[in-house]
Amino acid sequence: MDNGLYSEAVISDQNKVKTVKELDPDQQPREKALAHGIGVLTTPELWAIILRTGTPGYPITDMCRDMMASNDGKMHNLMRRSRKEIMQIRGIGTTKAIQIEAVMELVRRYQSEQIGKRPQIKQPKDVWDIMRHEIGNLDHEEIWVLFLNRKNEVTEKMRITTGTATASLFDPKLILKPALLAGADGIVLCHNHPSGNMRPSPQDDSITRQLNKAVQVFSIRLMDHVIVCTDGFYSYSEHGFLG
Repeated sequence: MDNGLYSEAVISDQNKVKTVKELDPDQQPREKALAHGIGVLTTPELWAIILRTGTPGYPITDMCRDMMASNDGKMHNLMRRSRKEIMQIRGIGTTKAIQIEAVMELVRRYQSEQIGKRPQIKQPKDVWDIMRHEIGNLDHEEIWVLFLNRKNEVTEKMRITTGTATASLFDPKLILKPALLAGADGIVLCHNHPSGNMRPSPQDDSITRQLNKAVQVFSIRLMDHVIVCTDGFYSYSEHGFLG
């Protein structure tokens, strides 16, 4: 027997990438969850349970580990990826990309749910608490409005426009009409800055002036304009812009 060939065969077999089924039971996400509870799983292992299958020679556990590593291990970063960017990760096609997007959307909806009575706006942070999971981590600008009753309770929230990474188009009529139909006594304007810079731009100042002037004609109060970012917010009311 050729010892050289035999040695190469052994090395090749040792280096063979194992499938999930060939892993030790304690290394298989599903079995770990059954034995110890879902809370013991790492983030890549949780993704492996959701995405289920890898590709030949590339188990789903490795794929999910690499996916999180390419996003510095942070769900925050993965949530900002476009579908095209997600599909650039090895092993992820259209179906898996949509599965990832679906999970992220469920996370957003869960974080945005209000349980019990209507939330009441008592301070700008209340606006941030309501909207930060909705728009704080987006990679593009969106303008939203909160409709308030006389008790400053939020009766409805509505997306007004969707823009680019640096700007959104704005027209006061897009807010006035639904505000009147909703019978709103007050409104709060919200938009995000994908850059993470909370300071308002001259365009933001102009939008605030336009809207404040427009709603006064209909005896609707502009309670605040809040710029929402992941790590904080800027409030026009706190800075005395609204009088």
